[in-house]
Amino acid sequence: MHLLGPWLLLLVSECLAFSDSHKWSFYHPHTVYAWEGACVWISCKYTTPKSEDLENVTVYHNAEYSSVTKSYSGTILYRTTKIGEPPSQQERVRFLGGTKNNCSLSISRAHVNDSGRLGLRMMSKTDRWMEEIHLNVSERPLVPRIRLPPEIRESQEATLTCWLNFTCFGYRTQWQWSLEEEPADPSTSTTATTDLIQSELKFQPQWRHHGKNVTCQLWSDREQRVLSEETVRLDVKHRPKLQITVSPREATVKEGDSVSMTCKVVSSNPEHRTVSWLKDGAPLSVQETPTLTLHPVARNMSGQYSCQASNNLGTSESGKVALEVQYAPEPSTVQILQLPVIEGKTVELMCTSRANPPPTNYTWYHDGKDVPGNTEKTLWIPEVLLSHAGTYSCLAENALGLGQIGPGAELDVQYAPKNVTAVIQNPTPIREGDRVTVSCNYNSSNPRVTRYQWSHRGSWGQQSPGLLVIQKVAWDDKTVTCAACNSWCSWAPPVNLNVHYAPRDVRVLQTNPRPEIHSGHPVVLQCDFSSSRPGEVRFIWKKNGSFLGEGRELSFNSVSPEDAGNYSCSVSNSIGQTASEAWGLQVLYAPRRLRVSMAPGDSVMEGEKAALTCESDANPPVSQYSWFDWNNQNLRHAGRTLRLDPAKVEHSGAYWCRGASRLGVGESPPSTLTVYYSPETIGRRAAVVLGLCLALLILVIFGVKFWRNWKRSQSQQGLQENSSGQSFFVRNKKMRRTPLSEGSHAMGCCNPVMEDGISYAALRFPETDTPGTGDAGSSGMQGLRQDGSDAVTYSVVQKRRVGDYENVAPNSPEDEGIHYSELIQFGAGERPRVREDVEYVTLKH
Repeated sequence: MHLLGPWLLLLVSECLAFSDSHKWSFYHPHTVYAWEGACVWISCKYTTPKSEDLENVTVYHNAEYSSVTKSYSGTILYRTTKIGEPPSQQERVRFLGGTKNNCSLSISRAHVNDSGRLGLRMMSKTDRWMEEIHLNVSERPLVPRIRLPPEIRESQEATLTCWLNFTCFGYRTQWQWSLEEEPADPSTSTTATTDLIQSELKFQPQWRHHGKNVTCQLWSDREQRVLSEETVRLDVKHRPKLQITVSPREATVKEGDSVSMTCKVVSSNPEHRTVSWLKDGAPLSVQETPTLTLHPVARNMSGQYSCQASNNLGTSESGKVALEVQYAPEPSTVQILQLPVIEGKTVELMCTSRANPPPTNYTWYHDGKDVPGNTEKTLWIPEVLLSHAGTYSCLAENALGLGQIGPGAELDVQYAPKNVTAVIQNPTPIREGDRVTVSCNYNSSNPRVTRYQWSHRGSWGQQSPGLLVIQKVAWDDKTVTCAACNSWCSWAPPVNLNVHYAPRDVRVLQTNPRPEIHSGHPVVLQCDFSSSRPGEVRFIWKKNGSFLGEGRELSFNSVSPEDAGNYSCSVSNSIGQTASEAWGLQVLYAPRRLRVSMAPGDSVMEGEKAALTCESDANPPVSQYSWFDWNNQNLRHAGRTLRLDPAKVEHSGAYWCRGASRLGVGESPPSTLTVYYSPETIGRRAAVVLGLCLALLILVIFGVKFWRNWKRSQSQQGLQENSSGQSFFVRNKKMRRTPLSEGSHAMGCCNPVMEDGISYAALRFPETDTPGTGDAGSSGMQGLRQDGSDAVTYSVVQKRRVGDYENVAPNSPEDEGIHYSELIQFGAGERPRVREDVEYVTLKH
C-alpha cells in the first residue's frame, strides 16, 4: 500500500488544469507542493483571446467573487499594470511571465499559511480571466518516494528512481543514496522538470542484496542537513546459493574408511525445491538428500563432488570438493616416450603406476637385471647404442608401501643400412651414349631395406632392386651414387663415371669487343668451347660455309665491308667434332656507291609518272636523303624516292641525290631525265607557232607602211609651239621642201614678258608670187608684212633646260647660251635654195 501512495500523489501533482472558455486556455499543475521556508516555482502557459497581449496581472490568495460588485476580493500577493518589467527582488511573489503565453510565478520563503487557492486575475485589452492554482505548503519537508522496477534479478542492471513533487530552481538540494551495509553504486543521475525533481540509481544487484534496505535522502545545501528520506527493502530474485561441508574436514581418507558430505542452501529467492549430488560433473545415482555418506571408501571414489538445487529461476551448482582416497602403488608399467628408438638418438622411458600419494621411489630393470643409479620415474639414455636393446621393467613405492613389477617394455633399437657402396659394372673408359650399369650394396639394416634411391640426372631404369641401368649416359654425368633405405636412408660415396665426349658449347667470341665495328677497325675472333674430354682439340674456321683456315683465332688488321659475313668454327677431338653457331660480323660504314635509278626509264613522255630512287650501299642504312637538280638547287624532298606525277617537259635535266647516316654523307653522280612532248602538245605548239608567224607577218606589213608615212611626215619642218605661246624653236633639219610661193616671207614671235632678255635676228625669205593654200602660217606672215616691219622678224630664244630641245647641244661646256637652229621657210610652194651660211644663226642672251 505504501507503494501506491506515491503514485497517487504523483498523479495528483502532475494533473494539469485546463481552463477553457471559448476565449482563454491555461496549462499548469493543478496543485503545487512546498514546505515551510522553501521557495515555490509554478510553471504556467496561457493563450489570450484573439492572441491579444496581456495588459494587467493580479495574484490573489483565496479570492472570492462578488456578484454584486462583479469583482474579486482577497489578499493580493502581486499586482502589476505594466507587463514585461523585470520583477522586483524585494517582492516575495513575482510574476515571471510576459504579455504572451508565459504566466509562471515564483514565491520565495513559502509559509504554511500560504496554502490555499492562488488566483491569477489576467486582463487583456478586450477581455479578462481568473485562473486558480492550488498551493499546499507543509510544516516539514516533503518525503521523497522511491520507485522500484517490477522485478529485480541478480546480475541484471536495475534502475531505482527517487522523486519528489517539488520544483524550485532557487532552492538547491541534492540526492544521496545508501545501501545497507555497503555504499551505493555511484552511477546516479539527477533531473528536474517543471513539476518534480528526481534521482536515478543504476546498479547490478547481487543475491546478497536480497532483503537489504536502500535509502534515498534529500539533502539541503543551504541548511546542510537531510531534509527527508525514504527507505525500501530490496527483493532480489536469484537462484539457490549452495555450500558443502565435509567430514573429515580435509576430505582425505585411506581406502576402506568412510566420509560424509552435507549440502547447505545459503539463500534462494524463490525457495528451492530439491538437492542432488554430482561427481566429476556427472549425477550420482543416490537418494536426493542434503547429506551424502560413503562407506567403505574405494579408490575409484576419488574425484570432484558437488551438489545442485533449483527453483523457478533455474538450477545452481555448489563449489567442488575434491575427495582424495589414498592407496599403495598398483603394478607398474613402462612407457617408451620416443618411438621408434634410433641408434645415436636419445630415448626416455617412464615408469607409470597409479598410487595415492604418488610414488616417491622407483627401481629399474634391464632384461631382469637391476639398473644401478636410477631411482627416478624416468630412465633417460642420452645416446642409444645397439647394446641398449632389450626388455625394461620397474617397481614403484610410496608412503603406504611397495607396489608390484608389471609387464616390461621391449626396446628395439633401429638404424639405417650400414656400409652402402655403389659399383660400376661396365669396362672403362665410358663414352657419351654408352649403356652403363651400377649396383648398390650394403652390409646390415634394421629394419630391412625396402627401397633404393639413386642420384642421377637423365633417363635411367632399375632392372632389379639395387641395380641401376643408364641407357644412354650423358656427357655431363659426373658421378652416380645410391642409397639403401628402410625407415631411413644411407647414401654410398659418389662414383665418378668419367664420361668421354666431343667438345661442348663451341662458340665464336670477339676479343676486346666493341659496341660497333666500323670499317678500318681491327677485329680478332676467337673459337671458344666450355669443355672436352679428352682435352686435345683442333680448330677450323669457315666463312659463309667456305673453309678459311685453322687456328684458335681469326684476325683482321683493318676490317672492310667485304669482310662482313657469317663466321663459324669447329672444334674436334678423338671422340668427335662440334661446330659453333654462325657469328655475324657486321661492319658499319658511311654511305657509298650512291646512284639514281629511274623508273620506268630515263626518258618519259610528259603526263606520265616518273620515279627517281636514290640507291646506296651503307650500314647502317641511309637515314636522310636530299635531292638536287641540274642547277644544284635543293628540291626539299627527304624521301628515298622522288616522284614526278605527272612529269613535265620542264622536269628534264640532270638529278643527283645525297644520302646521310650517322657515320657520314655520300653523293651520287648526276643522272639525266628526258621528258619529251606528247603528240597533243606538239600539235598545239605547231598551231601556236603558225599563228605567231602569221601575226608577225601582218605586223611587219603594217610597220613598213607606218615607217614610210612617218618618214614622209619628217621631211617637213614645222613650228612647235609650247602650250603658253611665249617662245618657238626651229628644228635643226636640213631637209628642203618646195616653197609654196615666191617672194620674201618672214615669221616671228615676240615675248613681252622677257623684254630684258630679247635678242633680235633678221630672217629673210625669198618672196613668192603665189601663196599656197592649206598652210596655216601663210596668213600670219602676210600680216607681218602689212605692219610695215618689212622683212624683220623678232625672236626670243630662251636658255634651254636639259631635255627641252631635240638635236640641240652646245659645242663646248662654257658656251651654254648658244643654240643652233635650222630656219625653214614656212608656207606652201617651192622655196628657192638659199645659202648654207644664211640658214644658221648664233643667238646669245
